[in-house]
Amino acid sequence: MKKKILSIAILGLITLPALAQQMVKTADKTSIAVKAGINFQNINGKDAAGNELENDLTTGLHAGITGDISVGSGFYIQPGALYTTKGAEFSNDVKVKLSYIEVPINFLYKPILGSGNMLLGFGPYVAFGINGSIKNGSGNKVDIDFGSSYNAGDPASYFKSFDAGANLLAGYEFANKFLFQLNAQLGLAKINKDSESITNDKTSWKNTGFGVSLGYRFN
Repeated sequence: MKKKILSIAILGLITLPALAQQMVKTADKTSIAVKAGINFQNINGKDAAGNELENDLTTGLHAGITGDISVGSGFYIQPGALYTTKGAEFSNDVKVKLSYIEVPINFLYKPILGSGNMLLGFGPYVAFGINGSIKNGSGNKVDIDFGSSYNAGDPASYFKSFDAGANLLAGYEFANKFLFQLNAQLGLAKINKDSESITNDKTSWKNTGFGVSLGYRFN
């Protein structure tokens, strides 16, 4: 029995430094990146009668930081904080612009490809509206009030401040730490407020879109 305990102790003394070294190496892989890019956004879903929306894409932008936290060989958890603009151009020449602070948490795989790394990832996001506007065909603009209750006569009150959905990304990180990324996003939460004045209201608006990012990673 004493020999077994002694053997386990010796084995522990041998493997502990290697384990500690591996933990340091894993910690060293944690890094931060800055990125910015262009969004191509839309608002999809249904109107009050249940008909599918036929909106046009609108362009926006995003910028912020992400962090890669190593959880295994080539695998990372990537939280982030971004400023991003979304919206759509409705069929009646009404343009909607929504600005959010967005917090994605992606699961990332970075296999070696050439002298750099391929980027493949997916995950959820939550976003919080900070401002926005609605502009009609005549050029008149009203600011969106996320905090107000729904008012059928006031388009500025139609939108909720909360959004949530799913991300999908693919890209490439070069040996010099510059990166290029394609992003796709599917909104899963309704961004419109429910109407109490419309009987059997079937309105359901959700953000969708894709974009292109450029960035740089700091080790």
